[in-house]
Amino acid sequence: MRARQEEFERTLLHPRAARAEHSRGRARPEEPDPIRTAFQRDRDRVLHSKPFRRLKGKTQVFLSPEGDHYRTRMTHTLEVSQIGRTLARSLRLNEDLVEATALAHDLGHTPFGHAGEDALRRFVPEFHHARQSLRVVDRLARSGQGLNLTDEVREGILRHTKGLGPILPADGPVDHGSLEAEVVRVADLVAYVNHDLDDAARAGLLADSAPPETVAEHLRRSYGARIDFCVRSILDATDLDRAPHLALPAPLERLLEEARDFLYANVYRHPLVATELQKARGILCALWEKVEADPGPFLGEAGGPLDRGVPLRTAIADFLAGMTDAFALTLFERLVLPKRWYAGPW
Repeated sequence: MRARQEEFERTLLHPRAARAEHSRGRARPEEPDPIRTAFQRDRDRVLHSKPFRRLKGKTQVFLSPEGDHYRTRMTHTLEVSQIGRTLARSLRLNEDLVEATALAHDLGHTPFGHAGEDALRRFVPEFHHARQSLRVVDRLARSGQGLNLTDEVREGILRHTKGLGPILPADGPVDHGSLEAEVVRVADLVAYVNHDLDDAARAGLLADSAPPETVAEHLRRSYGARIDFCVRSILDATDLDRAPHLALPAPLERLLEEARDFLYANVYRHPLVATELQKARGILCALWEKVEADPGPFLGEAGGPLDRGVPLRTAIADFLAGMTDAFALTLFERLVLPKRWYAGPW
């Protein structure tokens, strides 16, 4: 079965697509699976891992929203995967590699979204969710064994992030690895720009702001039409036979950059959002101080991180970053908030 799928890759994928049989391999060599290719095994390991399941309890943008249809880190991940797979299949790239990378790309995200990341940076300035995602798959998942993923997936995890930087730098794939890694990078941006605008509109946060005309016109489309427009624009502009990397036509690049800048200025920093996220930062900072003052109950078990020689600062960051929003709130309530007590009959 695996051999047939590898033959399919040799025959039908683009000459510059990644091929599982030519993978650079894993940190710990393994015997090939009789059914699945190397990248399919990676996808399945991520999908069945505990860190992946915890994504359903981690904030995307809106902390504890009143409504069932706001995105979580899990739904964001699934949307990135879907957009990435569509692009990969249409461009004859390795869909399994794209899917595995997309499913794993945010495993290191903190509770409470980027507010949690900001809180951890007060104590660990070099903390970054992409590097933490790589640490999760390399060192933390499966009770410290890691998932032992292929180098290609690991590379895509590390290179997916873009922040406010250029979407696709001019030097192309040299900066972000394989073409499949580029696909995930672009799919991540297309997903979060569109669904964060959608959630912001649902929350009523766009009523008092005037998005650029390009963004306003985009918002007049249905949600499905917005995604379709982005995907079609990328596919129409990309010619891997003549160009070294994916292409974003100028109108789409302008739309995505203006939408992203609008989100940062008017949604992520909106007073209603910022107030709640400031509370979330305070929760994680308080938890850090509590754990640092007495790490034993949290990190000192036999075989735990301190027992294995992990530096205390790193162990605390791993512990807090792995929490869901609900777990962090519950632990904060237990450790910080005063409790009612009863001293006996009056």
